[in-house]
Amino acid sequence: MRCRNIYIDESCHLEHDGMPVMCLGYTKINTASYEVLKEGIKAIKLKHHSPTEIKWNKVSKSRIPLYFELIDFFFKQPIQFRCILVKYKERLDHEAFNKGDHDSFYYKLVYFLLKSATNPPDIFYRSYMDIKDTRGQERLAQIKKVFNSKYKGNSPFTHFQHIRSEENEFLQLTDMFIGAITYKSRKEHLKPGASEVKNQILNYLEGRSGYQLDEGTEPWEEKFNIFDHQPKAK
Repeated sequence: MRCRNIYIDESCHLEHDGMPVMCLGYTKINTASYEVLKEGIKAIKLKHHSPTEIKWNKVSKSRIPLYFELIDFFFKQPIQFRCILVKYKERLDHEAFNKGDHDSFYYKLVYFLLKSATNPPDIFYRSYMDIKDTRGQERLAQIKKVFNSKYKGNSPFTHFQHIRSEENEFLQLTDMFIGAITYKSRKEHLKPGASEVKNQILNYLEGRSGYQLDEGTEPWEEKFNIFDHQPKAK
């Protein structure tokens, strides 16, 4: 049975967090390649004397060579990234489109994000999500329910599980990518006192991907894909 692993993370996903954007994304690998790719990432971290978790909100100047090498590793290896970037979050009309509920919108995003992963269709998928808050188990149960309903009990997504990002190298990659995307989209890179480290990572990632991180990529882009969703003004 051919199988893929998908590692999902989210940024600024809460309704009233004061952020104008939100992002939901994943990294995807062949399940059979998990050990080789995991050890490759761990070797890079050890080379730079940084065996601890990589988090966008905790990047440091001393680790810039590490971040650059991890980005290079991603683009050289059979790892794919995809995300949905939602701009102008304040425009979301939950009453008209989401049963009056931000959670319904969140589950729609998860569904459409993962549905895009089913290419080719004759593959099964194991999905792993970072634990974000105390509602994690409730959200996970609802996601399973949505997929069972949409696929009428024949979903290619055979496994959903919460894991901790500090225990998984691929969730850490996802976190770094969506962190850079929301950072650019919120225009943090332009503000006085902007993080020099984050700006260097941002510029390097844009150079390697060939895309501006606050814009959508070509729809058929498979390696590094950003779907730019902008709700209409109310």
